[in-house]
Amino acid sequence: MSTAPLIRTLQDIEQIESTPLSERDLPSSTFELIRRTAQTHPDAPALSFILQGTAEETPLRLNYAELLGRITQTANAFHRLGLRPGKAVSFLLPNLPQTHYTIWGGEAAGIANAINPLLDPEHIAELIHAADSELLVTLAPFPGTDLWDKVAALRDRLPELKAILCVDMANLLPEPQRSALKAQRGALPEGVLDFDETIAACPADHLESGRAILPEDIASYFHTGGTTGTPKLAPHSHGNEVAMAYSMNLVTRFGIGDVTLCGLPLFHVNGVIVTGLAAFIGGAEVLLATPQGYRNSTLIGNFWKVIERHKVSFFSGVPTIYAGLLQVPSEGHDLSSLKYALCGAAPMPVELIRQFEAKTGLTLIEGYGLTEGTCGSCANPPAGERRPGSIGLPMPYCEVRIKLLDEQGRYLRDAAPNEIGNLCIRGATVFKGYLQASKNAGIWVDGDWFNTGDLGRVDADGYIWLTGRSKDLIIRGGHNIDPQMIEEALHRHPAVAMAAAVGKPDEKAGELPVVYVQLKPGAQASEAELLKHAAAHIPERAAVPKDAWIIDAIPLTAVGKTFKPALRFDAIARVYQAAVAELHPAVRVEVLSDDKAGQLAHIHLPNQDQALAEAIGKRLAGYAIGHRIHFAA
Repeated sequence: MSTAPLIRTLQDIEQIESTPLSERDLPSSTFELIRRTAQTHPDAPALSFILQGTAEETPLRLNYAELLGRITQTANAFHRLGLRPGKAVSFLLPNLPQTHYTIWGGEAAGIANAINPLLDPEHIAELIHAADSELLVTLAPFPGTDLWDKVAALRDRLPELKAILCVDMANLLPEPQRSALKAQRGALPEGVLDFDETIAACPADHLESGRAILPEDIASYFHTGGTTGTPKLAPHSHGNEVAMAYSMNLVTRFGIGDVTLCGLPLFHVNGVIVTGLAAFIGGAEVLLATPQGYRNSTLIGNFWKVIERHKVSFFSGVPTIYAGLLQVPSEGHDLSSLKYALCGAAPMPVELIRQFEAKTGLTLIEGYGLTEGTCGSCANPPAGERRPGSIGLPMPYCEVRIKLLDEQGRYLRDAAPNEIGNLCIRGATVFKGYLQASKNAGIWVDGDWFNTGDLGRVDADGYIWLTGRSKDLIIRGGHNIDPQMIEEALHRHPAVAMAAAVGKPDEKAGELPVVYVQLKPGAQASEAELLKHAAAHIPERAAVPKDAWIIDAIPLTAVGKTFKPALRFDAIARVYQAAVAELHPAVRVEVLSDDKAGQLAHIHLPNQDQALAEAIGKRLAGYAIGHRIHFAA
């Protein structure tokens, strides 16, 4: 790793890429990647875990030799239970050491299928079916958790499962709490296996399958494209994940002695790759900060203490996390171990970056990626110039281009510098298509370029700027929401003729879902009634719209499709208008297309009041959408 130059400019990336990836002697699989690090640094700390989220608690800690042993045992247990290459083990787990054993052991024996534990049972069952899973790993009954209840409700609908393994969190408690809890709960549910006992009976020094894993073999499935709707699974090959870890570590430079804090969930590529495999390839230590990660209020309240105690080098988060951490005092804590933090998944307001860096002295790196690209595709260079508001430069071996498409999505030409078009990616980290062939229509352009659905431009120095979205996804604090599910729920209301859901700007979450409604002729319904109906019919709480705005007619394209850009612009205007009206009732907001930003809010002042202009600038600084002040003549 150390032979590659530090990335400061696009030229450094080009120098790295002058040696083809095929000549880099990369491991053939994720199992081999971890085995290599364990062979060269067996005693280096690899994985540590804190249960509560306080700085005082003693972590459970494994070195690389021990981590490889647990992963090998897990792969052998899965193999003994019948898991074979091409078949999947699904896991429904919070962030635990056993989750890492399951991911990498599952990839060594077959395919690991990550499932969001927050989904309702019906969607969990759909994902288990879609992945053709034969094994399931989940939590044993434990106070404050509902995962076993969800699985128990599904068991008779999953006859294809050969076995269910339960991770018993009681095993993570000190005595005498451990024995007391087990005595109170009694035996594990009938017909399920204790995960820790099952893997302990298997050898830790070799794969019993004798499997030779190839780079093109599928390693994992990750669910993408929203929280509900028909499942869309993105398969990653071992080659995809290894190339991603290598590329990521050329940017992050994780090495022996570094500690990466994992607070994002291990059913998501960021938690698995950024604060997982990219750390393992460099020999760094991964600190699993509680089962709930950033959802644990104790961890957030003690965050800077935890950073100081564990000498954390790096953490990764989404804008909502950074907005929350701004409220936690960092003064008086030694944060000198921190090199920088990464922000992705949603646009970060430039003012939030400025405030966070001023408060903590920490460098915040903005990046960009998506499940279909295995994790990351772009990042601002930690050693080079960071351009706030930009998603940075392409990561090594990740090709990024802006392409112009016609109305049918067909390729026209590559964009000129600073010209807005569709952001497309290809390379060793990009998947080969969704598991369900029906989902692959129109996702490739100009040959083998994956169309991300995001709009952007590239400046003269190669920095990439997102300018909007051509696809419909609403991103709430890094959480993908499918607007179709909101729209379908509203269409069930007898008064609704048409419904269209978009995201409105929010200072903390980046976007919040809202829905525009066109009523049937002569029908009546209040916004409160529509919101109550939505809450009753949308299974994912994060997707319930914050507003239902009744309008005369939903805007349509020439071919009769809902024209979402007009609604997004209107949502921005409504939010900004409400914000500036607090300062002066005569200020007018209009949102227009912009050649560089994609969308820009124009704030029209009724006079030449410079103090008002400054006050408006401060009021709108927390939003990711840019604005421009206009004074009246």
